[in-house]
Amino acid sequence: MRWALILFLAAAVYVVPDAAPCLAHAKPSTDISRGPDVLDTGDSPDISHTAPDISHTSPDISDTGSRSAVSNISPTDISNIAAAGVASDVGVAVLDLDTGQAVSQHGDQPFYSASLSKLILAVDALQQPLSDDDQDLIHRALSVSDDNAMDVLWTRFDGMDAIGHVATAAGLTGTHAPEDPSQWGEVVITANDMVRLYQYILGSPVRDTIVAALSSATPTAADGFNQAFGLLGVTGAYAKQGWMYYLPSDVYLHSAGVLGNRYAVAVLTTSPTGSWTTARQSINAVSTALLAKLGVNG
Repeated sequence: MRWALILFLAAAVYVVPDAAPCLAHAKPSTDISRGPDVLDTGDSPDISHTAPDISHTSPDISDTGSRSAVSNISPTDISNIAAAGVASDVGVAVLDLDTGQAVSQHGDQPFYSASLSKLILAVDALQQPLSDDDQDLIHRALSVSDDNAMDVLWTRFDGMDAIGHVATAAGLTGTHAPEDPSQWGEVVITANDMVRLYQYILGSPVRDTIVAALSSATPTAADGFNQAFGLLGVTGAYAKQGWMYYLPSDVYLHSAGVLGNRYAVAVLTTSPTGSWTTARQSINAVSTALLAKLGVNG
């Protein structure tokens, strides 16, 4: 990937926050920023706070049994939930894996994937013969979101074709490979597709390997980034996190996972502020509002 060259070229104009992988030199073609390109140069990611409880017992879901908690979420509710991320563009989707009932806001809006592409690639790779080294790379890519592991996997398992394979198999209508084959962080995804992807994973032979890797995610990622936001840290949840700084000022934070083995949830966000703190506040506000409607105590 070409991050080092981009950082060198950008240094004369921008001071880029530390621990911000997956940089690029221009706005995405699906430009969704709403505000001015203002970079908060003093706002590097916070990785100092206490690790949350990421145990994986069943959450307290107040609407138990066959009735879906998704039925508690009206169109107005889901609109208000998305609006909680006031400083970010938000796509949010929930799918009841038992009943198939779903609700979303901007569920088909395209976002760059950042590290959520690791989950898509893993689904394809795990359906092929793998060495012990391959298995370890996949585990690291999913648990601590190791970019170096993903670089190897992307090349070894033909990431460009892998994205298309999984999109076709899982019925992902808004997901496609990046325009630049070297930029796996620029896979295009939607919130609706991410919950469909989990539905596919949980009904496939790759289920146990992926769930085990996601369930072992640590608050601090391989690059030192604090990935404890959104769904990561919610009791009874497992999730894949994504983060990316995209020049000149877009901050991507994504969280997509499963709650209590019943609800697939995707919260995708882009903040045009250049501020990691603002972006983190936005995705946490959306996630908290959504969990409250689902009756989950985080």
